[in-house]
Amino acid sequence: MSSKNPRERQMLESIYSMIALVFILVTCVDLCDAATVVDVYRLIQYDISGVPFGSRFATLNHHAGSLHFAPGADLSRTVLVIPVRELNITFVKEYISQRKPLGGLLFLLPQMFNFGNREAATEGKYQIREKELMKTVLAELERLLIHANIPYPVYFAFEDDDIDAVLADVKRSDVSGQPATATTGGYKLVVSAPEPKKIVSPSITNIQGWLPGLKADGDPNQLPTIAIVASYDTFGTAPDLSVGSDSNGSGVVALLELARLFSLLYSNPKTRGRYNLLFGLTSGGPYNYNGTHKWLRSFDQRQRESIDYAICLNSIGSWDNELWIHVSKPPENAFIKQIFEGFSTVAEELGFEVGLKHKKINISNPRVAWEHEQFSKLRVTAATLSELSAAPELLESTGGLSDSRHFINETAIVRSIKLVAESIARHIYGRQGKNIQSFADNTSLAVNSPYIRSWLDLLSKTPRVAPFLSKNDPFVTALKKELEDHTREVNVHHEVLDGMFTLYDSTKAKLNIYQVASVTFDLLLLLVLGSYLIILFTFLVITTRGLDDLISLFRRPPSRKVKTA
Repeated sequence: MSSKNPRERQMLESIYSMIALVFILVTCVDLCDAATVVDVYRLIQYDISGVPFGSRFATLNHHAGSLHFAPGADLSRTVLVIPVRELNITFVKEYISQRKPLGGLLFLLPQMFNFGNREAATEGKYQIREKELMKTVLAELERLLIHANIPYPVYFAFEDDDIDAVLADVKRSDVSGQPATATTGGYKLVVSAPEPKKIVSPSITNIQGWLPGLKADGDPNQLPTIAIVASYDTFGTAPDLSVGSDSNGSGVVALLELARLFSLLYSNPKTRGRYNLLFGLTSGGPYNYNGTHKWLRSFDQRQRESIDYAICLNSIGSWDNELWIHVSKPPENAFIKQIFEGFSTVAEELGFEVGLKHKKINISNPRVAWEHEQFSKLRVTAATLSELSAAPELLESTGGLSDSRHFINETAIVRSIKLVAESIARHIYGRQGKNIQSFADNTSLAVNSPYIRSWLDLLSKTPRVAPFLSKNDPFVTALKKELEDHTREVNVHHEVLDGMFTLYDSTKAKLNIYQVASVTFDLLLLLVLGSYLIILFTFLVITTRGLDDLISLFRRPPSRKVKTA
C-alpha cells in the first residue's frame, strides 16, 4: 500500500500540472482576442400609421468589412464599416433600395460632429470647406436612411484611434483578397442589445409664460396678445445625437433672450406696453407640430381670439443676408402687409433683407409644414421667421446629425433677435419711424451675447427627440425655470403624442470589436493541444501503472464465448 502512495501522488501532481497547463493555454488564446469597446448609436426606428421606417434590428454579430470588398462578394454576414469621409452615397442607395443582403452598417462620423468634442473643429479656409462638404454629405445620408425600411442593424460611431486601426486592418485584408470570414478570421463586431420595443404613450411637454401688459384704469376690454413661439425638440437618424443646434436650438435661444429683454422693459410700469406677451416653448415640432396643436386647443376661445398675431421662430442661426417670413394668409391681407412692412423696415436698418413667402394650407390635411399653420387652422394670424426659403419635407431639417454647434453663426442669432424685438416693440408702442431703437447696443436693454452663447452651448449638447424626454427631464426643468425667471404664470402642459407616430427604444449600445483567429489556426491549436494531452496521458500511465496496463487499455476484450469456455 505504501509503495503505491508515491506513484499515486506523482500521478496526481502530473494531472494537476496538466490541468494548469491547459488553463494557461486557454487563457492565452482568450487574451489573443483583444477587444475594443465603442459607443454606438442606432438608426432611429419608427412607424407612421403602421408603416415601418428606419432600422428594424438592434443585435449585431458579424465580421467587419470595408468598401474594398471584392465584386460579387456575399455580404449577408458582413458589417460594412464606412467612414462618412469616404462615403459612396450611390452604393448605399443601391443596397438599401434594392434590399440587397447585408449583415449591418456602421457609419463612422468625424469628430467635428461630436457635441462632446468642441475642439474638433478648427478654423481655416480648408477646414471650413471640408466641414461644409461633410455637412452636405451627412444631410443627404440622413434623408436616405430616415425614409427607408432597413432589415438589418445600422449604427453610428465617432472616429478614434482604436476604431481607425481596426478599419485599416480590415481594409488591408479586403484589398489582399482575404476578407474576414469564419475561415480566415479577422474582426468581429458584436452588439448585444434587447429587441427594440414600442414606446407606450409617448409624452410631449409644452411650457408657457406670460408678461401681462398695462391695462388702463376702467378699461373693461381684454388686452391684445402677441405670442412668440418656438419648438424645442428634434428628430434625426440617431436620437442620441440629434441636438439640433440650428433647428431649433437657435429659435429656443432667441425666445429666451426675447423673454429676458421684454421682462426688463415690462418691469417698469412706465415702459410696460398695452399688449400681453405670451412665450410658448412647444414640443412635437417634427411630428406636424403636434404639441403646438394641443397647446392651442387648451386655450379657451377668448384667449385665442385675444392673440393679435403669433411669430414662430424656426432655424435662424445659419444665414448671411436674408431671412424669410412664411405666412398662410394672402400677402395682400392688410394685417399681413403691416406685419411684413414692420419687419422689413427693421431688417433694412440692421443691414439685411426679409422676404415674404405665402403657402396656402389645407385644413383637412394632417401634414403641417410650418408651426404658424397650426395657428392659421384656428384662424389666428401667425407667421414663421426662418432662414429656410421653403418648407422642409416631413421629418427633414429637424435637428439631425448634420445640425451641430460648429455650423451656427452666433451673429446671425443676435441679428434675428434684434429684428424680432425691435419689430414687436414698434408694434406695441406705435413707433413706426426709422432708426428708433428700444434695444440699442451698450444699454441695459442690449442683446446679451454671453447669455445666448451659454444657452446655445447647452442646447448643442442635449439630444431632444420628444418621446425620449421624460416629463421631469432636467432639460425641460431648466427651460421651465428660465421662463420663470423672466415671465409670470409659467405653466407646463403634458400631452400624449398622437398615435400616427410610433417610436421604438434601444437607441444607444456598446459595440465590442473582437480580433478572432481563423478556423485553420483553431484546428492547428486543437491538434497540438490534443497531441500533447495524449503524450502526457501515455507518459503518466506508463510511469504509474506500467506499459502492460497502457496496452491493456487498447486490447479488445474477450468475447462472451471465450469467457464461458
